[in-house]
Amino acid sequence: MVKKNISADIIKILEKLDLKYVENFTVEIPHNSEHGDFSSNVALLIAKLNNQEPREIAKKIVEQFSSKRAYKSVDIAGPGFINFTLANSIYHKALKDIIHKKNRFGSSKYGNNKTVLLEFVSANPTGPLNVVNARAGAYGDTLKRIMAFTGYNVFSEFYVNDAGNQVDILAESIEIRYRELHGEVEEFPPEAYHGDYIKELAAKLNSIDGSKLFHYSEQDRMDRMRNFALREILKMQMASLELFNIEFDSWMSEKTLRDEGILEEALSYLKEAGCTYEKDEAIWFNASQHGDEKDRVLLKADGNPTYLVPDIAYHITKYSRCFDIIIDVLGPDHHGHMSKLRAAMKALDLDESKLEVVYLQHINLIQDGEMIKMSKRAGKIVSLDDLVDEVGVDATRYFFVDRKPSAQLDFDLELAKKRSNENPVYYCQYAHARIISILKKAKKENITLKEFDDKNVSRLRLKEELDLIKKMLDFQSVLISVSKHREPHRLSNYLHELASKFHKYYAKIHIANSSYQELSQARLYLIVAVKNVIAISLNLMGISAPNKM
Repeated sequence: MVKKNISADIIKILEKLDLKYVENFTVEIPHNSEHGDFSSNVALLIAKLNNQEPREIAKKIVEQFSSKRAYKSVDIAGPGFINFTLANSIYHKALKDIIHKKNRFGSSKYGNNKTVLLEFVSANPTGPLNVVNARAGAYGDTLKRIMAFTGYNVFSEFYVNDAGNQVDILAESIEIRYRELHGEVEEFPPEAYHGDYIKELAAKLNSIDGSKLFHYSEQDRMDRMRNFALREILKMQMASLELFNIEFDSWMSEKTLRDEGILEEALSYLKEAGCTYEKDEAIWFNASQHGDEKDRVLLKADGNPTYLVPDIAYHITKYSRCFDIIIDVLGPDHHGHMSKLRAAMKALDLDESKLEVVYLQHINLIQDGEMIKMSKRAGKIVSLDDLVDEVGVDATRYFFVDRKPSAQLDFDLELAKKRSNENPVYYCQYAHARIISILKKAKKENITLKEFDDKNVSRLRLKEELDLIKKMLDFQSVLISVSKHREPHRLSNYLHELASKFHKYYAKIHIANSSYQELSQARLYLIVAVKNVIAISLNLMGISAPNKM
């Protein structure tokens, strides 16, 4: 809002001075407060366009600002940066806007209603969701919420890998546990799934079907176990996601793609494009001619497709739905796979620039200073449900969002459980609860918020008060940068900084004082605005904003 006004004033002056310009100059809050409230690089950016020195241009611009009452001072710094110090009245007007916009403050039309297909989690339905899936869930859902808040039309999807070798291994694992319930002893193969949930599924199936399954043909028995396990595990995963405040718009099944012949269509498209050939009785994709490091097998000699084929087929369906942007959120072990997929999109003359991939790095769970070792096949997993039971939904989501996606994440369980300022999510939530408490206490002392009063708000003159307003004014820019760079950690960082400024202000200032009604009113307006921005931020991260703690 204020940044836009400064930018607009700069452009008017440039046009008045008949200076050539580009509109990608910046107006930002400087790291050093001694450099003013805002700083712009416009003179540096347009110097060559106008065949003038940056400081010479900056001087001309600064002279034009001298008559504008909204600015306390406008100065030149360094090689030609222009620093702006605003009049307090600008911040007071901005505070009014923050309060009036309530829970829509910070929203924008930045995304221009572009359609986005955001796929994340997409865990194999062979067991409960684990901590890796939890990070993907917290990241993807937060990104979805923020992109929607900044003007995108976002559609989330979970891809269910309910076909292929891993599903066969799942059925075989349940059959062994099922036979154990009927007195048969069989060595449990190392490649099988060892978790207790396999025993629980076998016991549940046994309570339904009993021994009659042994009278089925082997094919029918395995089909029954496979379909039962997939249905039950998917229900388990859906329940975990609901507990974690995540709701998907669509669930796409690999088995459905196969049943509907989409895989054959994908192979046919590649063949028609002249991108396949036969070698060693297998069908190959000439991926090396489309940007990949080498050619790839599509159909093995036995006629079965490789795992690349359903992925190609699935992404063809993504493109067929005409989204403007397609985002895949994947683990770090998928780097090599995406080169094959991009090659296929290129071969099929699909706009590969639409396809974005975000790789989330590894997670280390830390307990008592030691790293917890995890293995899904060995049954040594920490499920999403276990983690939520241990530290809660709010801490889990915050900790998973609070690091850059490309950075490895160390999740300290003991820190996440602490109810102190050391725990960042507690620190942020406590700021919200503290403001609620202040408002209740003020009401008891007969200091109640009335309609916004410009005269009262003009009493906000302390640096800490203006800094709080300035920080809130940066909120929309932060959300836009999250959407632009696909980095939700920028919001958690911002929120922690805002909470820190508030806590320091509270420690220094007596906010509600019945001896100073007008000033107290103004300060209550200020903290209500802070409360609103904290609540919006927490909601965008899928985290609660408690009224008391």
